[in-house]
Amino acid sequence: MSRHGMAVLGLVAALGTAGTAAAQESEPTGKVKVFLRGGVGNYTGTLGDIAKTGPSWGLTVNLQPLRFLGFELGYEGAHNPISQAGVFDLALTRHGGSALVKLSLPFLETVRPFVGAGVGGSYVFAKGTLLGGYQSGLVGEVPLAAGIEFNVDQFTAGARATYRLLLDEDLSEQLDNPSGGFFDVVATLGLRF
Repeated sequence: MSRHGMAVLGLVAALGTAGTAAAQESEPTGKVKVFLRGGVGNYTGTLGDIAKTGPSWGLTVNLQPLRFLGFELGYEGAHNPISQAGVFDLALTRHGGSALVKLSLPFLETVRPFVGAGVGGSYVFAKGTLLGGYQSGLVGEVPLAAGIEFNVDQFTAGARATYRLLLDEDLSEQLDNPSGGFFDVVATLGLRF
């Protein structure tokens, strides 16, 4: 083989190796994350004027097809006591789910800030000895999230804040034109596969 042929063959081999390394570098190390979350949350707007801050929790599965793009499916729950004159032992407990699209910077893996938006819904249970005009109901939601994740080997941890705009909220007959959403701040801890 000629000297030029050897040089071309060497160049092709080098480009092939570099392309394979670049492809491996562009693939996320953890394509699937499963994590628990826990923190505090409360309603905003008119419902937030009478609801107290309470615990918020959840379980999330995150699919990461690209470094900068992720998809989440999650369960969320919260428990918020009501503080209003004439209403005793009343609390709103929500159980819901959401789907979220997440965007992050493509060149960060270990420390990854992100923003996200999606759709969701929850069923809010009004429970207590004196309901005082509050009722259980299904609520549509538009979740908007921002946070940061720390990824090391198989482990992931982080913190996030999520505001859920409540659509067609009709949980109280006492509130005229109820408005607002649900805001929570949680810590996350889980595994990457």
